[in-house]
Formats: sequence, C-alpha cells, structure tokens
Amino acid sequence: MKNDDVESPLLAAAAADDDHDVDDNHPAAGSSFALACAVAASLTSIIYGYNRGVMSGAQKFVQLDLGVSDGEIEVLIGATSIYSLVGSLAAGWACDRAGRRRTIALSAAMFFAGSAATAAANGYAALMAGQLVAGVACGFGLVVAPVYIAEIAPPSSRGFLASIPEIAGNSGILLSYIADFALAGLPMSLNWRLMIGIGAVPPLFLAAAALLAMPETPRWLVLHGHHDDARRVLVRTTGGDAALAERRLQEIVSSVKESAKQQVASAGGGGGSTSVWRDILVRPTPAVRRVLFAILGLQFFQQASGVAAMVLYAPRVFNHVGVTSEHAVLGATILLGVTKTVSIVVPLFLADRLGRRPMLLSSAGGMAVSLLVLGFSLRVSSSPGSDSEWWAAATSVAAAAAFMATFSLGFGPVIWMYGSEILPLRLRAQGTGIGTAANRVMSAAVGMTFISLYEAVGMAGTFYLFAACSAAAWVFVYACLPETKGRSLEEMEALFDAAQPTSPAPPSAS
Repeated sequence: MKNDDVESPLLAAAAADDDHDVDDNHPAAGSSFALACAVAASLTSIIYGYNRGVMSGAQKFVQLDLGVSDGEIEVLIGATSIYSLVGSLAAGWACDRAGRRRTIALSAAMFFAGSAATAAANGYAALMAGQLVAGVACGFGLVVAPVYIAEIAPPSSRGFLASIPEIAGNSGILLSYIADFALAGLPMSLNWRLMIGIGAVPPLFLAAAALLAMPETPRWLVLHGHHDDARRVLVRTTGGDAALAERRLQEIVSSVKESAKQQVASAGGGGGSTSVWRDILVRPTPAVRRVLFAILGLQFFQQASGVAAMVLYAPRVFNHVGVTSEHAVLGATILLGVTKTVSIVVPLFLADRLGRRPMLLSSAGGMAVSLLVLGFSLRVSSSPGSDSEWWAAATSVAAAAAFMATFSLGFGPVIWMYGSEILPLRLRAQGTGIGTAANRVMSAAVGMTFISLYEAVGMAGTFYLFAACSAAAWVFVYACLPETKGRSLEEMEALFDAAQPTSPAPPSAS
C-alpha cells in the first residue's frame, strides 16, 4: 500500500520540515497537532448535530407544505435513528477495513447526499429516502469521530480532545435552531428546504480535510503493519519527542500482538471481522464482557433520559405549557441550544482533572432533579386556573435549560469518551459501533413514541418517567463503572480484568 493511502498529502509534506518546525522541548506542538486533527474530525459531529436538530423547527413547515401528519412526522424523525443504527454497525467494519480517515470522508459524502435529497423532496417517500441516506451518515459520524480522536490523542489530553465532538455536535444543533429561527419567515415552500439544504455545505469541507490534511491513526497503522507511518504520526503528536513516540509505538505493537494471541487462542478459525464479532458477542473475556456492559448501559441511559425528546420536540413541549408565539417558541428552543453548547465546554477542561465518574454522577443527579421540576411545572400548567400559567411556562423553560446543562456536563460528552477509551484496540471500532447502535435504538424508541406517549400518560407523566431513568443512571454509574482518568488505552483491558466493576480503580500517573 502506498504511503499516500495511509497518510494525508499535507501531513507527508509537513513531515519533511519537522526537524525545523518542532522543538523536542516543546511537547505543546504535539498537542496542537492532535488538537487540529480532533477539530477536523469533529466537523463530522457538527454536521450530525445540524441534521439532528434542524427538524425540530422545520417539521411544522414540512407538515404544512407537504401535508404530512403527526404520525408520519413521528415515524420520519424516529426512523432517522434506525437508519443511523445501520450506519453505526457498518461504520465499525469500514473503520477497520478502510481506515479511520477514509471512513470520515465517506461519511461526508453521505451527509452531502442526504441533506440535498431531503431538501429537494416533493413528497413523504422522498423525505424518507433522503433521511435514509442522512441517517446512515449520522451513524458513521457517531462512530468514527470518537474512535479517531481517542487513537490520535496523547493520554494526558485525551479527555480534553475526546470532548470536542460532543461540543461540535451541540454547536451543530444550536446552528440548526438559529437557522430555523432565521428562515421561518420565508415562504413556506422555501423555508424548510433552505433549513435542511444548508446542511449539504459543511460536508464538502469535511471531505477536503479528511483527504488532504488528516493523518491515519497510529493504532490503525500498526494494526495493518505500517509501523514507519505510525511512528511518523506519533512523533508529531508528541511534539517531536522521538523517544516518547518510540515508547508509545512499542506499547501499541505489544497491545496488537497480545490481541493477536487472544484471537488465535479464542476458538481458532475464522478471521478478521468474524473473529472480532465472536470476541465481542459470542466468547468475550470477563474484561470484555464488563467493558461491553459498561458501554451498553451508558448508551441506554443517555437516551432513556429523554434528551432526544427535548432536542426534537422542544417546540411541542413549550406549546403545551402555554408558549404559543412562533418566535417565542423558537427563541426558547435557541435558549436550550445555547445552554447545551455552553455547558458542554465544562467537561473539556474538567474530564482529565476530576475524572469520568464524578462528572457522570453529577450529571445524572442534576438531570433527575431538573426533569422532576419540569414534570411538576407541566402538571401545574395543565391544572385549571390561569394564575399559575406564566409561572409554569417560565419554570418549564428554566427546567428544560437546566436539564440540557446538566446533561452536557457528563452524559452528553463523557459517555462517548469513556466508551471509546475502554475498548481493547482490536475491538475498538466495532465495539464502538455496537454502543452507538444501542444509542440509536433508544433514540429511535424515544423519537418514534414521544407524541404517542405524552398523549397516553400526559406530558408531565412522560417527563417523570425520564426523571426515573436518570435516577437509575446515577445508580448504574456508582455501582458499575471504574475510573479511567490518566490511564493509557493499552491499560484499559487490564483495569476491567483486574478490578471489580463496582469499585473504581485509582488513576495512574500520566
């Protein structure tokens, strides 16, 4: 395989100048390089967030323009998560076969096609076709960005860099809310098409970045025998420290050899993708079983908290509580997007200081309390009498914003960080795909049943259910997840193998 196939042209050109541009005594240069790679990969998350959030404000105009019913819009929105389930499962295979970098470029192409097709739709069937392509792209984006960043980032800054995709995703959601608000006043046959069609522009930049500026990850390169290319990338991510790069390379090589030994020992026969699935689902080691349990539990509880309902149906919630002005509803929705995006910055700086467990526990507790308050205010608003209507509306908006903020402190970004770092190297891409698939199933369940659920048990009762799930999430984190702060990726399997899942292991020095 040629060098250009595993390394970006711009990286290859820059590598020749490393001796002059990078001082061995300034490892911050390596952090800057890893940061640039993480930001480029996170364009995937911005596009995902925009595609996810834009239907919140566009759905009303789609219904009026194309004659789509509430039931059809519920299926359309929920089905996108089912499509992304397919994408997330396929993405693990693509990451392992084609590489992380080229899978990012593939997801960009699908995002472009899906947004363009949806914006041009002239009926419900065409909408579903466009959302099929966009949904598969979303599944790819959810898998490949966390895997790429976890593998390109140095251990000391992995928590910081791994939070960037979640920040980018929330920024994409916020941008979609702003686009909905800004374009709502245009003619109905045009406004929703522009809202959705804008999402076809960023994938062009993502594809260019993936093909021209981003390197392949060292761990994928080692896994496929490209040790020299892996060493070159590691030198850049360590700020030119050749000795440190060589030490990390040997750690990765040792991890790959150990995985290969386990593959040979685990029921001989079958190779490649088949043996990976067997090692994850059929005959996992105790450590892999605990890792998979942790990942699936976190993904389940993230969506069981009802975040998809708030992202996709916030205008309906605010209408229910008495906010009826179109501009007021969209303005309140933008407030949620701003709160979610601003709050997501906090884990960027604290994940590597406080650790993963404290942030997840704080997040789950805050989510449960804010959802209880939201449910109470919704119940008050539905009671007879108008004296409490203004108070209930204000409290509902404030509680929804508090939920978005506490969600973003932990269960938004940290579960992706935690899941991508605890999987063994050989199982990482497809294991991340399984976790993402579980996330998409739960997201689809919430998205496709929210309207029916609140019609059956009431809006307040629905959010009480979400509050109960958030409380259960707190118990799960407290009882089952060890701390991973400061540990290298190669140490994670030993951590889950040696430690009881109910007792957090003390972090090692970076």
